[in-house]
Amino acid sequence: MSLPDPTETFRQEARELLEQLELGLLDLEQNPANDDLINSTFRALHTIKGSGAMFGFTAVATFVHEFETAFDQVRKGQTPATPALIAVALDAKDHIHKLIEQPDALPAGGDAILDALHAVIAGADHAAIAAAAPFPPAEPAAAAAPAAEGSRRWRVRFRLPGDSLVYGTNPLLLLEEIRAIGPCTVVALTDTIPPLDVIDPEVPYIGWQVDLVADDPREAIDDVFLFLRDGMELSVEPLAEDAAEPVIETPVAAPEVAAASVAQEAAAAPAPARKSAKAAKAAKENDKDVPAVAAASSSMRVDAERLDELMDRVGELVIAQARLTQIAAMSSDGNLKTIAEELERLSSGLRDTTMGIRMVPIGTLFSRFRRLVHDLSRDLGKDIEFITSGEDTELDKTMIERLADPLVHLIRNSVDHGLEVAEKRVASGKAAKGTVRLSAVYAGAEVAISVSDDGAGLNAERIRAKAEEAGLLAADTKIADQDLWQMIFAPGFSTAKEVTSLSGRGVGMDVVKRTIDGLRGSIDVATTPGQGSTMTLRLPLTLAIIDGMLVRVGNGRYTIPLAAVEECVELPEGVEANARGRNFLDIRGSLVPFLRLREVFGTKAPIEPHQKVVIVSSGEGRVGLVVDQIIGNNQTVIKQLSKLHSSIKSFSGATILGDGTVALILDTTHLVAFGQSYVDQGRAA
Repeated sequence: MSLPDPTETFRQEARELLEQLELGLLDLEQNPANDDLINSTFRALHTIKGSGAMFGFTAVATFVHEFETAFDQVRKGQTPATPALIAVALDAKDHIHKLIEQPDALPAGGDAILDALHAVIAGADHAAIAAAAPFPPAEPAAAAAPAAEGSRRWRVRFRLPGDSLVYGTNPLLLLEEIRAIGPCTVVALTDTIPPLDVIDPEVPYIGWQVDLVADDPREAIDDVFLFLRDGMELSVEPLAEDAAEPVIETPVAAPEVAAASVAQEAAAAPAPARKSAKAAKAAKENDKDVPAVAAASSSMRVDAERLDELMDRVGELVIAQARLTQIAAMSSDGNLKTIAEELERLSSGLRDTTMGIRMVPIGTLFSRFRRLVHDLSRDLGKDIEFITSGEDTELDKTMIERLADPLVHLIRNSVDHGLEVAEKRVASGKAAKGTVRLSAVYAGAEVAISVSDDGAGLNAERIRAKAEEAGLLAADTKIADQDLWQMIFAPGFSTAKEVTSLSGRGVGMDVVKRTIDGLRGSIDVATTPGQGSTMTLRLPLTLAIIDGMLVRVGNGRYTIPLAAVEECVELPEGVEANARGRNFLDIRGSLVPFLRLREVFGTKAPIEPHQKVVIVSSGEGRVGLVVDQIIGNNQTVIKQLSKLHSSIKSFSGATILGDGTVALILDTTHLVAFGQSYVDQGRAA
């Protein structure tokens, strides 16, 4: 079995750190005096620099060092975290991402970003940023500025972990970082070097003693050894001539280190007689203090392809289990029935566990859009408040990945088209700052994701005029508002008066529609002129395996997603058979429309007595589905329909039953909307 590529491991860790860095910078813009945010942002930078140097990304380490040097002044309170500084820091974050993903290309623009960052730190105005000088390189120790009056002398002694050289730690770089703290002298500690014939070149036998002049370097020293504190010997104490009580710092775990894989591997203490780094790791495994490390490794990375393959295998297992259950039901063998029941229980648990692995909080997706709104606010000159809710709502990881583009287009549309400029908002009695809300909530068998704004709302006259101009609507055609709003999702449709870098080509909303249709979802549009609009995406919880209710209509069998089912009732006697589906049931004082599925599907078999009604819901709508027989519940492995059947809206997929036959899965969202249209028609009449 091949080991994972260490550079790819670094990239994965760095992506997470850069995401944390971006969120920290955006939070810092809203709360610039928060020391915790400043420190966490600085730690993310320091971690990226250290791991970049360790894995050979020298360009990353060099750039981040300059970035970190500037941001250190913010941490020390010498420079405020202004919006201008945050804007340049976000550009620097983007450049770091390019350096990591394209290490051989060496993307341009890094020097200009550092120039701008230095200019902001130095307090230069915006016009002088382009001419600002880059950061000067670190001066050698001999030329370092004299210590400020009142500085104290400290002695730092450290020995590195036994396997630190194996994992790329360079003691000279660590000493260079200590030297940057203040004037110092360095002495090598050679008392533990063994005889030449037993020396292992992979073990750092030499320790170091650094006499340093600084106010209080302990926090800075912690940053230098951020990756190594868990397994090294380190002491920081004032020299006796300062008449101060010595301060001894013992190794402690650093849970904030995001590159946990590096910190866990560098946790073995050095010893003179140790023959190799492998022996050091073996000694660490026998250490009784390992529980802290074990707790830190309670999660692991798994490739998405492996999860997809696991889900496919579980799906096949569910189909095989259904077949075994059907065979056992027709058999009189008690042992076979017992085995079938046990396998059904195990496969159900395995399915739930596998589904749990694939479910991801949607907050991981929502956090990406804070940067989008921040940049749009700056580019368009609109003051915008971005509010999110429902981040804990979980959705299948496959759907999370495919939702990114539609939500980007919806948010950009709200910011660009929906929100007015501050002058218009104030003139209409609104607050100058616009609001964009992104929320997610469970709605029965679905997740409803809404993007809303408090802008001007959709302009019905302009949309109708554009639809007529594009030939989508005849001039004398009467159309309901909901159908008119759906016109904005047509390919090439745009109400923008001119094409800009953000909108005007009529592509974005078409992308939204096609993607949501591909996810078996739907889009609801609600708008109030002068008050804003809300776009709601309704999506199934998963695209893989669901619990279903198997029903029969005529000679055909169909599956209804069980999570959408509210209850089952008998169809009352006396209901006319030729009412063409436009009927209502009184369900505990509430009128619920019902559809005869045999009429919807064109079933020719004669009507059977004692028909059943399955009440299903989608969002706030309810509808009854009249079937001939309710067969029972089953685990349903969803198989997508071919492109030839994409126009059939009543079905969202198919599944294979235990006897090998195919049962179509009903699209409850479409059927509920179809049934609710009768309610609207009745109200209009």
